[in-house]
Amino acid sequence: MPVKNRLAELHADITAWRRDFHEHPEILYETHRTAGIVAEKLQAFGCDEVVTGIGRTGVVGVIHGKSDSAGKVIGLRADMDALPIHEQTGLDYASKTDGAMHACGHDGHTAMLLGAAQYLAETRNFDGTVVLIFQPAEEGGAGAKAMCDDDLMKRWGIQEVYGMHNWPGKPVGEFAIRPGAFFAATDQFDIEIEGKGGHAAKPHETIDSTVIASHTVLALQTIASRNADPIEQIVVSVTAFETSSTAFNVIPQRVHLRGTVRTLSPDVRDLAETRLRAICEGTAATFGGTAKVDYHRGYPVMVNSEEQTEFAAGVARDVSGSCSDAPLVMGGEDFAFMLEERPGAYILIGNGDTAMVHHPEYNFNDEAIPAGCSWLAEVVERRMPAA
Repeated sequence: MPVKNRLAELHADITAWRRDFHEHPEILYETHRTAGIVAEKLQAFGCDEVVTGIGRTGVVGVIHGKSDSAGKVIGLRADMDALPIHEQTGLDYASKTDGAMHACGHDGHTAMLLGAAQYLAETRNFDGTVVLIFQPAEEGGAGAKAMCDDDLMKRWGIQEVYGMHNWPGKPVGEFAIRPGAFFAATDQFDIEIEGKGGHAAKPHETIDSTVIASHTVLALQTIASRNADPIEQIVVSVTAFETSSTAFNVIPQRVHLRGTVRTLSPDVRDLAETRLRAICEGTAATFGGTAKVDYHRGYPVMVNSEEQTEFAAGVARDVSGSCSDAPLVMGGEDFAFMLEERPGAYILIGNGDTAMVHHPEYNFNDEAIPAGCSWLAEVVERRMPAA
């Protein structure tokens, strides 16, 4: 089953939708224009139900198949939000909103799910119900959790859920997936180190917070090198080092450290938090200072279900002729919250030789649209075959 003919016919229309979304990016939960267009199109396609305001600015569309003998319900999810990045693509449809850009391809994800929605509403060649999930705030706002907290899964009786993300560096329209842990848990930390400030010429009269902080940064790397099992994946990165004074002749009273921890299992996640607290407090005490740790747990590990992953890979191979084993990804993905509530799978689709996501020169590759739409539609038709 290659690309569906109807979706190939819709390619130009879907591309136009995508470029309009790209030109008008919206951040986090401020996806009002995007959500409005999505809702209008779903209604125009003839969806049986269109509901807005789920997870604040999320949109849900429902399409019933020609029959419903088994009561099967599948969810398909796309994210809608952009990033706070200044675009540098030079495209004629580049962002018109200063400081906002679709630098992760969510414009493409939204457009592809709309394309699949139009096809499914026209054909209804399946036995069951498909729930179309258009989600805000994937980029740090946990929009998936917000939609789940609004009873997304229970309200529409979703039994399985599927998602897709474009992947620069992989050939256009080819797929990759893996079962089990796929994307990492994304935790954040703030560390406030307190010493005793003073004149830089008299360090013996101070408790040097910069020395404490410097030792702390280095010691935190031992969580990965000496605390975690070497076969486990873990990243501990300190990304900010801010002193309470910037004068060249002052030893500051305080230093603020900020960073992130990425893990792929609950046990290692717990270990990382426990060791980070102990290292910070112990290192500070060694030099006579104190450390206060604020550890915030973000997105959980995104785990693909075995059965649904095998099924999704089979559909992908039939659509494009290729579905490779995806690498482990230490980035985060809030689709993890949906996969905690229901079995399902998340797949990558090639974006070609483009800039990486979150880069100011990135752009979604419209040539991936027919394959992406076909995969979404075929997941529904094959998982819920017409009676």
